[in-house]
Amino acid sequence: MNPPDRPVSSDTRNATVLAVCQGLFTCAISIDLTLTALTGWQLAPDKALATLPFALITVAGAVVTWFAAFLIQRLGRRWSFVLGAASCCVGGLVSVWSVFHAQFWTFCLGTALVGVFQAFAQYYRLAAADAVAEEAKGRAISTVLAGGVIAALVGPALASWSKDWFPAALFAGAYLVVALMGLLSVLTLLLFYRDQAVTVVAQAQAPAPARPLAQIVRTPVFMASVANNVAGSMVMMFIMTAAPLAAVACHHGIDDGAAIIQWHLMGMYAPSFFAGRLIQRFGLGTVLLAGLLMNLGCAFTAMSSTSLPAFYVALLLLGVGWNFMFVGGTTLLAQSYTPAERAKTQGLSELMRYGATALATLGAGPLLARFGWQSLNLAILPILLLSALATARWMRAQRSAAATLASGLR
Repeated sequence: MNPPDRPVSSDTRNATVLAVCQGLFTCAISIDLTLTALTGWQLAPDKALATLPFALITVAGAVVTWFAAFLIQRLGRRWSFVLGAASCCVGGLVSVWSVFHAQFWTFCLGTALVGVFQAFAQYYRLAAADAVAEEAKGRAISTVLAGGVIAALVGPALASWSKDWFPAALFAGAYLVVALMGLLSVLTLLLFYRDQAVTVVAQAQAPAPARPLAQIVRTPVFMASVANNVAGSMVMMFIMTAAPLAAVACHHGIDDGAAIIQWHLMGMYAPSFFAGRLIQRFGLGTVLLAGLLMNLGCAFTAMSSTSLPAFYVALLLLGVGWNFMFVGGTTLLAQSYTPAERAKTQGLSELMRYGATALATLGAGPLLARFGWQSLNLAILPILLLSALATARWMRAQRSAAATLASGLR
């Protein structure tokens, strides 16, 4: 016997709580994005290691994300998310201690713990999607990601405001704020988030046996979801990581580089207020293709000019394109598995996305130095083409399934 339907207000409340947690997570990550490379330069025994602490956020996230999916299945989302947020709190405090004592390697440990937080936080949007019916998944995902809009503006401002709190230890105050973001996330989850044992979709369907992972990954819906999640995130990190360096190399100021990233972050999160509605009105395929076109617009704008307005336009298009591909790709991912297949399917998808993102983050700087800004943007075109092909294959499969269903009803 299936359990009774949950009240809609419970789903809405959890999505709102996760949106708040997404905002706190984005604040913490944006502080690290703003200052960690500079802190690494200050602490590193060899300046070639300066970007290692920031890279470890992504690397640690990639390593942990697979295990996080199964821990969520075992412990439930609430306690798993609390554990992830607690790692941010500890990581921030370790980073504060490391800056005070000029310890580079313990600073690396602190940033890696923030990466653990990132791995768990990436499941916020999936938790919201799993709690609602199929037609509402896009809006639930958008609601969670919308929590990053204010944080995208507040995070860099917090970094600038708090970095001088302790005159004897530059940047230590900012990492204390990172710890505070983790603590606030823990309290928010403990006080307001409640686990939901079954999905709305699962209530209406008889349990199905879990398919082998190899069978799931060959389905058009999974391949399209991964193509958009992985390609969108990889392209975004590849260009975003290099953009401030490229702006300075093109004789723009360091403050210009920071402003470009802030503009880009707004492009990443502001569309979340309406991306779900766009999916419901125009269809998922249309929104995914629009995201691909935005990324193409970024590449062509960046290749056509190195003026400051071109950097702003390119990074804004990159952010909006990522949002459309990410919200759409996550919606597809949530449609690709049954409840029994959830952990392994989500874990594999996030592992692939994080692995590609880590490679993009580590490779952006050296490739920029060797080949230049225009060539870097040219390099993303084959990735976008593969994503477009996978999306078109899924759209064709959808049309074929709809035609078969219609003929069967006649």
